[in-house]
Amino acid sequence: MARSKTSKNWLKEHFNDPYVKQSQEDGYRSRASYKLLELQKKDSLFKPGMTIVDLGAAPGGWCQVAAELVGESGLVIASDILPMDFLPDVEFVQGDFTDDAVFEQILSVLDNRPVDLVISDMAPNMSGMADIDQPRAMALVELAFDLAHQVLRPGGAFVAKVFQGEGSDTLMRDMRKYYGRFVSRKPDASRARSREVYWVGTGFKGI
Repeated sequence: MARSKTSKNWLKEHFNDPYVKQSQEDGYRSRASYKLLELQKKDSLFKPGMTIVDLGAAPGGWCQVAAELVGESGLVIASDILPMDFLPDVEFVQGDFTDDAVFEQILSVLDNRPVDLVISDMAPNMSGMADIDQPRAMALVELAFDLAHQVLRPGGAFVAKVFQGEGSDTLMRDMRKYYGRFVSRKPDASRARSREVYWVGTGFKGI
């Protein structure tokens, strides 16, 4: 079957993307790794020995960065509905983290360790229709936000991908209340045409 013009343009952009090329050279599973590295450079989110929960982790680009930065004394727990190939120093729990059984698996791996940072690069399957995609995207952020508040230690941090649009300003106002510092970032590795930004909350105040 012949590829559409849109498909050809996407492939051309993808393979000409400097971050895609760099990820192949550096051994990262996705170009998204560089978004997290940029956030780390600006916000100093990771330290050796930390406990991290990575939501929507597949294919594992963020996990690779997290595992490198927390070192052998740290713990990275990844979760996704999709399968993810093994990564050293990463504990993977497959399933929907909003399901009680999956959440209990995550808690079991944590084994009462306080969580220092929850990260989420989740995005819904896009239909191309904003009236459908935006509510789905905001729902994922809220779900990640809810889990973070169940497991984060006081002083912990939260990072999530957000698509700017209806509902995002209201949710940001709500989330700011729970963190000492809350900022919105647009990493250089995030494509300019994308509406995605990353919210970074540090100094979790607890509920």
